[in-house]
Amino acid sequence: METGEEKRNGHIQILIADEHPIYRDGLRALLEKQPDFRVIGVAPDGDAAIRLSQKHKPDILLLNAKMPGKDGMGVLDELQTSKIPVRPLLFAASLSTPDLRRALQLGARGVVLESSSTQMLIDGIRGIMADQYWISHELGASMMEELQPDSASPKAKVLPRAFDLTPRQMEIIACVVAGCSNAEIAGKLSLSEQTVKHHLSGIFDKLGVFNRLELALFAINHALVGDID
Repeated sequence: METGEEKRNGHIQILIADEHPIYRDGLRALLEKQPDFRVIGVAPDGDAAIRLSQKHKPDILLLNAKMPGKDGMGVLDELQTSKIPVRPLLFAASLSTPDLRRALQLGARGVVLESSSTQMLIDGIRGIMADQYWISHELGASMMEELQPDSASPKAKVLPRAFDLTPRQMEIIACVVAGCSNAEIAGKLSLSEQTVKHHLSGIFDKLGVFNRLELALFAINHALVGDID
């Protein structure tokens, strides 16, 4: 199903991509209860998701990871290659570690599990619109473990001066992605915990992230540390 172009009028424009009509209709009814949301289209498969994203330029693409034809990863890949300006929010029953890393590298701005609450999905959409990375609370600490690169060393490969980050800040980012606490980072890098906190504050400001989880997601999405293939 496709809809015509609609004026934004301050609404968050959402495209839903899912193969199941009942699920699509349910999501649409749910989201349109929010006064600032507007569903501008629904897509039954990956090819339609790409076509409608190109046509309508939605703010958010709510994308099922499992789609007929071109699956969620294929859609993310083409959206990134075609530079279609949309923020993808992937939802799935579950996601393997390699698929999670790949989704983030391909531009997914968040992951919401199908078992998540309605409010989690709504908050995720608004969070992404506020330029945050979003992840279900259910994933919690286990997701941070899954996001660790294959080499958990704080000496992981970094990109010098990427995003105007200093070498020390890059080392701290590598430690955060490896799951280290502030105290552990301080010990590894021979710094005080206060200095670590000061560096983290500077990193958050430079990258526009708000917490350690968003920092880890950003670092993996932009390949700032290690080999995450």
